[in-house]
Amino acid sequence: MNILTLIIAGAMLGVSVGLVFITVGKVAGISSIANGALARNPQQWKLAFLLGLVACGGLLFAFFPSSFSQPDLSNSGLIIGGLLVGFGTRISNGCTAGHGICGNARFSKRSILATLTFITTGALTVFVGGVL
Repeated sequence: MNILTLIIAGAMLGVSVGLVFITVGKVAGISSIANGALARNPQQWKLAFLLGLVACGGLLFAFFPSSFSQPDLSNSGLIIGGLLVGFGTRISNGCTAGHGICGNARFSKRSILATLTFITTGALTVFVGGVL
């Protein structure tokens, strides 16, 4: 991804998070939005937010297909990774978007600690993976 793409994506993310907070009064944590969208009677804004994420991803792929790469994992590896991410979001009471973007912006101590944990664990995983 080039730097312009990252700047545009970051700005769009910041605007969307801010709009959710201003218009709905909720933190735009993706895991809680996705969980709420799968509820029996989902709130319309949650469905619209998820649809917007998918649509923006589709637009990004249409205009910048080189921004996407095929992971070097099997389908079973991707499924296991997805399940582990889901488990992690459940035990940390939120995902990197909710804690890292929204929680840190509100100076939430819990979110700052969670974000430090995400970053440390990611760095250790890369280090251990590089050693093996």
